[in-house]
Amino acid sequence: MIYLDTHVVVWLHAGAVERLSAAAVAAIEQTTDLRISPMVRLELQYLYEIGRVTQPPEPVLAGLAPRLGLRVCTTPFAAVAAAAETLGWTREPFDRLIVAQAAVHGASLVTKDDVIARHYPAAIW
Repeated sequence: MIYLDTHVVVWLHAGAVERLSAAAVAAIEQTTDLRISPMVRLELQYLYEIGRVTQPPEPVLAGLAPRLGLRVCTTPFAAVAAAAETLGWTREPFDRLIVAQAAVHGASLVTKDDVIARHYPAAIW
């Protein structure tokens, strides 16, 4: 099981695979269980609302689901929030919940974020 951070989802949707590291591409290609936190979906909506991406989450995720088998994780929010409480190294709520979602499952998270990579041992880049 591998989770994707928001910017990775944006790049994959845009077909900008060259923006990903070789390790990130390999991880994505080798898994049969590719997920995102619901917070990625919400962050995509925020980015759409402020004009940083051109599409809302639904078409982005609907486009990636059949191509990559990507799905939104359905782990209960209470479990994710409890895990997020332990991640005092960031005050960024999206990052905190996205990392917590992966951590609940002991899963890897594909992310280019340096702060996450320094603090989450299962980060892949």
